[in-house]
Amino acid sequence: MPRLGKTFLRGIRLKKGMKVAVAGLLGLAAALATRLAAETPPVSIPVHSAAGSIEIDGDLEDPGWKGAAEIRDFFELSPGDNTPPKPRTVAYVTYDDRFFYVAIRCDDPEPRNIRAQYTERDHVGSDQDFAGIMLDTRNDGRTALELFVNPYGVQDDFVRDESVVSGNNEDPSPDFFWDSEAKITSTGWQMELRIPFSSLRYSSAEPQTWGLIVFRSWPRDFRYQIASNPSPRDSNCFLCHELKLEGLSGLPHGAHLIAAPYGTAIERGVNRDGPGSDYRNKPIRLNGGLDVKFLPSENMAFDGTLNPDFSQIESDVAQISANARFALFYPEKRPFFMEQSQLYNTPIQAVYTRTITSPRWGVRATGQFDGNVYTLLTGQDRGGGTVILPGPTSSDTAPQDFGSFFTIGRIQHAFRGRSYASFLLTDREIEGGGHNRLLGPDFQWTPDDSDQVAGQFLFSSTQTPDRPEVAPEWSGRSFSSHAAYIGWNHTSYHVNWALTYREFGDGFRADDGFIPQVGIREAIVNPQYVFYTTGFFSRIIPVTFVDYVLDTSGHTVTQVVEPGIALQGKANMFGEIDYNAYDLERSGPKLLHNERWHFNLGVNPPGPVTSISLDGHVGRSIDFVGHRGGTGGDFTLSMRVRPMRHLQFDANLAGQWLYLGNRRLFQAQAERLKVTYVFTRTTFVRLIGQYLRTDADVALYPPTAAVSKTSGSFQGSALLGYQLNWQSVLYLGYGDSRVLSDRGDLLRAGREVFLKVSYAFQR
Repeated sequence: MPRLGKTFLRGIRLKKGMKVAVAGLLGLAAALATRLAAETPPVSIPVHSAAGSIEIDGDLEDPGWKGAAEIRDFFELSPGDNTPPKPRTVAYVTYDDRFFYVAIRCDDPEPRNIRAQYTERDHVGSDQDFAGIMLDTRNDGRTALELFVNPYGVQDDFVRDESVVSGNNEDPSPDFFWDSEAKITSTGWQMELRIPFSSLRYSSAEPQTWGLIVFRSWPRDFRYQIASNPSPRDSNCFLCHELKLEGLSGLPHGAHLIAAPYGTAIERGVNRDGPGSDYRNKPIRLNGGLDVKFLPSENMAFDGTLNPDFSQIESDVAQISANARFALFYPEKRPFFMEQSQLYNTPIQAVYTRTITSPRWGVRATGQFDGNVYTLLTGQDRGGGTVILPGPTSSDTAPQDFGSFFTIGRIQHAFRGRSYASFLLTDREIEGGGHNRLLGPDFQWTPDDSDQVAGQFLFSSTQTPDRPEVAPEWSGRSFSSHAAYIGWNHTSYHVNWALTYREFGDGFRADDGFIPQVGIREAIVNPQYVFYTTGFFSRIIPVTFVDYVLDTSGHTVTQVVEPGIALQGKANMFGEIDYNAYDLERSGPKLLHNERWHFNLGVNPPGPVTSISLDGHVGRSIDFVGHRGGTGGDFTLSMRVRPMRHLQFDANLAGQWLYLGNRRLFQAQAERLKVTYVFTRTTFVRLIGQYLRTDADVALYPPTAAVSKTSGSFQGSALLGYQLNWQSVLYLGYGDSRVLSDRGDLLRAGREVFLKVSYAFQR
């Protein structure tokens, strides 16, 4: 995705610079305090309980909708500037003693041009028509539950967290229990949604006030974004302009229990005599477990899991690791960690739950009281996976072949507006000796809608396992260190900027987080100027990205000066071209030039090809194994094709190459094709094929480098899925794995047939 003014954090430090940066940011923050913006009073919507029953069928004629609160004023946020939208939208809101209801009528001047597809749950993209809500039950203008529905009733849900200073503030991983239905009509389309109060977390106040935004995406010549409230372009928040639902009373406060047992059956075929040999079928392995959620009140939840099934039903999209300096990040998808998952978000990514590889059991408490929200998670991990071994210029990994006990906790106190202060602790106690403990405060201060200042300080204490045969640095030694962050984001009508400083001591470790780079100090400056235009482009944005990284001895690790231009236009087009004018990167003992172009382009055209995106670099590159300069590039191309209403193709192609003079050092590729046929909103079949290959000129590498002439793999899978809801599922699948020989042949490496059944019982 293009930066468009968002800070891309890689790890930050400057020793003298810290005092200068902190003093400067605090001075600027003090100046901001003298000019708190005058707040526009939010629009209040009185809401009454339903006058009758409501059936979720896409028909808005039920008696319960009569007398429901109506929202008729909508605004085009993009490409328009809070202008009257072309299509009419009307929303209705009501509730009863068990559910919260919303209906949205989406008129369309040309209903035949409605863009919609039967897709899997959570796959409603910006290339489709959709509508829904952002519901802020805590009424803090910082976090909200997002529920969206397309014209065929397919659901997509997110957690929105605007307390994140930079990065994506929409997390698609959490799933919730709710019902929806939609219907295409002669004048457009309409939808109904019903949310059990047991899926929501709210206070015990009587009556309640909640925040609400009704949102509609209407992709035509532009992607028109329409909302029930204006959003000024000089504001860095969206939820802070939400409507206020007043008068919610008599909401349930009783206990609620969800128990979701599961069972799996797996038969694996293993090679009799190494890759390529015949398979020997192992005995069928049966397994089972239980996830439990208990809500003693409307603002507290207890989660428990016993022998959870954390297998991936869909493989992660492959990333090329050839010549990579740092560990690769993959998003969390597992249900147990999703309750109020935004509480894991801090400026420093000290919590990354995928480090918890194979829990034997886990318990978690989450709740709120007196302006505080908290979460506390603990459990036992059987091990597996890898542990990141970070450094200033690269990271390594070591196998986590030991068990451990983990604890993660955070409490956050809200102040005026969107400001807060928090405290985080994490602990990993290794069976057989060793630990990693981390704690510290963080804060966010938002004096107005244009400025946001955030900071964090962490202290870590580590004792490594006594396993030098696995990793030389694992000698049982003890050490401690710190990490610090401070950042300021400013948004105005034309001028935006982000200033960031952070540092990590040499001995800082976060074994429950994702910190691949330590022993550095980094400062980032990222200004931009926005031109709002008419015609093909709706925005033209000159940008500059400056990144300076030193190690703790004062040596340059990275120096980046990257001017560029970002564009937004028709067909939801976004693009960015940057020139790394004078880049320096440290590789081993050498500081090498890394001058290159960066390009990024995405578009949602009409027709069967609904999405195309391309991202990459080309120019001077670095061999981080041999510590020398060369020329090369990389790219990632993604395409979505929907030739039929029920059929979808997702193709991904990635490549990377590097030349030393006229000789190619290596070439890597990753190809992935996913084919999905959705019979109904609950039933689908999916095929995935994923191929990775790297070809290297071994003679050009140093003699000590462990490099193969040809390496790679293939993974194929077929899955038949039935999803009554996100926890009541039936999956029947087949997987096939192969590895690439030095001669380029794909050799059989394993196969499996699996069945999973899970059902959520609710009371």
